[in-house]
Amino acid sequence: MRRLLVAFVSVMIAGCGGSSPSTTNTSARKVIGVTLLTQGHAFYKDLEAGVRDEAQAKGFDVVIVACEMDPTKQAAQIEDFVAQHVAAILAAPCDSNAIVTSLARPEQAGIPVFTADISANGGRIVSHVASDNVQGGRLAGEALASAIGGKGKILIIDQPEVASVQDRVKGFKEAIAKYPGITIAADLAGGGLRDQAAKVMEDALQAHRDLRGVFGINDDTALGATGVIEAAKRTDIVVVGYDASDEARAAMKKGGPLKAEVTQDPRKIGTTAIDVIARHLAGEKVPAVIKVDVGIVDAKSLAK
Repeated sequence: MRRLLVAFVSVMIAGCGGSSPSTTNTSARKVIGVTLLTQGHAFYKDLEAGVRDEAQAKGFDVVIVACEMDPTKQAAQIEDFVAQHVAAILAAPCDSNAIVTSLARPEQAGIPVFTADISANGGRIVSHVASDNVQGGRLAGEALASAIGGKGKILIIDQPEVASVQDRVKGFKEAIAKYPGITIAADLAGGGLRDQAAKVMEDALQAHRDLRGVFGINDDTALGATGVIEAAKRTDIVVVGYDASDEARAAMKKGGPLKAEVTQDPRKIGTTAIDVIARHLAGEKVPAVIKVDVGIVDAKSLAK
């Protein structure tokens, strides 16, 4: 299977207009290997677009693959990038802990590794480019507290294996701690996926019948919870999400349970990541962490 993936990567590189990278061919265009946790989410589609645009502007070829939430598959993708002698690796880990063991191979091969959106909890990372997720979590917490009048039971639908989500939840809890009338009834894992979040929401409605609010750590989570709340005809429960995709914005405009969304700029994360890789490969010292600003939108601000 790994050999097949190596062959696929070689074909992809050729299709990008460059040649298969080689440590002895100094005239070849440099290739950056990119492994994302998914290509199915709107956020990562935008991030990928930013990567491709900036890579083209900087004269790099890129090979972009996704592990679709499978740490074993992501480990194989990193191994294949090492076998291809890429100039650099950019990763958005699907599991911030599981990826750490995979980072030893590129380090041994002298290939610099960068992370985007989600950090790795170890290993040698040159630079990490991501939204300021702690601040985003605080904005989400303030929005939810305001929407429920500063009191009531709330639910967090989490994805604790992902470092960026850990930061979001940290900021959210910091904001909620300022409201003694609010109780976090449960902090439950939803995998960052709509169907899993929906199941968590269904169970939570049974376990906590007096629930007033929900924080979904990404749009699929928030929209999964929103669908269940609407089906249950619970007009007393408010949802705040994270990402502000077009679908989430439409849901807010129609006046349902989804009331606010933290906004990110995934395209900027992608372009910034490639820019910092280019600077590093040119011999420039780059920051270890680069934070991209976040914001928040609701139905009122979207109507302007």
